[in-house]
Amino acid sequence: MRQRGAVRGVMLVAVVMVTAAPAGCTARSAGNPASSPSPGDCQIRYVVRPQPTGFTADVTVTNTGTGLKSWAVAYDFPAADQRVSQGWNATWSQAGTRVTATGHAPLGEGASVTAGFNATGDPGAVPTGFTLNGVGCTSSADRQTEAASRPGPATAPTLRVAGNRLVDADGNPVPLVGVNRSGGEFMCVHGGGFWDGPVDDGAIASIATWHVRAVRIPLNADCWLATNQSPAPYSGASYRQAVTSLVTTLEARGIVPILDLHWTAGTWTGRESQCTDTRATCQKPVPDAEHSPAFWASVADTFRADATPIFDLFNEPYPADLGIMSRQQSWQCWLHGNSACPGLSYRAAGMQDLVDAVRRTGSSNVVLAGGNSWAGDLTGWLAHRPTDPTGNLGASWHSYDRNSCNQAECWDRQIAPVAAQVPVVATEIGEHDCTGAYVSNLMPWLDAHTAGYLAWTWNTWDCRSGPALITNYDGTATPYGAAVRDHLLSR
Repeated sequence: MRQRGAVRGVMLVAVVMVTAAPAGCTARSAGNPASSPSPGDCQIRYVVRPQPTGFTADVTVTNTGTGLKSWAVAYDFPAADQRVSQGWNATWSQAGTRVTATGHAPLGEGASVTAGFNATGDPGAVPTGFTLNGVGCTSSADRQTEAASRPGPATAPTLRVAGNRLVDADGNPVPLVGVNRSGGEFMCVHGGGFWDGPVDDGAIASIATWHVRAVRIPLNADCWLATNQSPAPYSGASYRQAVTSLVTTLEARGIVPILDLHWTAGTWTGRESQCTDTRATCQKPVPDAEHSPAFWASVADTFRADATPIFDLFNEPYPADLGIMSRQQSWQCWLHGNSACPGLSYRAAGMQDLVDAVRRTGSSNVVLAGGNSWAGDLTGWLAHRPTDPTGNLGASWHSYDRNSCNQAECWDRQIAPVAAQVPVVATEIGEHDCTGAYVSNLMPWLDAHTAGYLAWTWNTWDCRSGPALITNYDGTATPYGAAVRDHLLSR
């Protein structure tokens, strides 16, 4: 999906605010004193799960007294190196070792709410001094340390291309249906961490309840390669470890990871420019030659012993929309890059370069090549199909309600001929009115043409401003998300 890097990044990084309030200040509910509970009228459960670079924790507060107009939980970290880096389902702030989570809605009598966060430091150092609206919770708090439970050995299938389908080792067709999990493309480069929200086993288990078979993970080339002054704490080996950990977690739940090169370097300030930055802080028209092939060579080498992840080579190419070349020439640019992209202000890599970068490592993982015009146009895909010595190549297509090709008549004419010859995976589908009407027509059409699809996106963003599937990482769906969920469960 089109994202203007600076806007999206700033909005989400700002979710975690480090305030200048004096240490020890207690957050209180605004308004009438009746909004404060009586001592003992609350129960708090703290659950922490170790992560490679710190920990993820959930704080569940239960109001056992009268209803509260608003709520704020506060507590003290026992260790100075414990710092909240990101939070969800509340507004999180930290002053010294004092942490406050302020809710976004009333907390009724007998109601519970769970808010979570990622943090650095020792996961075994359990917080103390829990309060609700400034009043101590006198009932015992269940503050336990839980290692993420895993369902056993990796169960996600390793796929290969057979005709126009993706099949498992026994030749059984495997429909790649699921969701996108945005965050890895923008959080790191803006210094906000690795992910937007939780990606531990509990969070993936919630995704799995929708019968998801695949999760697409948008990535950032600068963060993976530690280039262009990307923030050191979230780049290079640390970023690669975070991605590897998420891949392992998904596979252990039987979910196929799709790794997507989403944001890359290169300066483009002409038509359809998403930012003026040469760094990987937004979407660029085509992959850059300096870093994109190196990214895929490194990714393929990282997963050289794991043929399960699928590689989505470049998120949304759009050379046809730049106004500097004909549509026919734009397909040459798409395939070959470099001199085939006249007028482009940086040296481009073509899809063939990216396929070659993967295959030179010996990788046989399935790769997907996204179409032209923000991956919404596959009309030139078959004629400009990259050469793949393994044959494990498919097409990636994006379909939104605002795209020009948004009716079955167009899908029959433009997409069906490609889907008849190679696997097509609609790696992004979605709509901007949050109703579910568009995807409810699209998903059955894709099913009928043996195509996969992944809805954008499993993030708790405002559904009115873009396609967001959930309002809570426990899987609580928006109306649009409910349409996707119900269809997946009915398959």
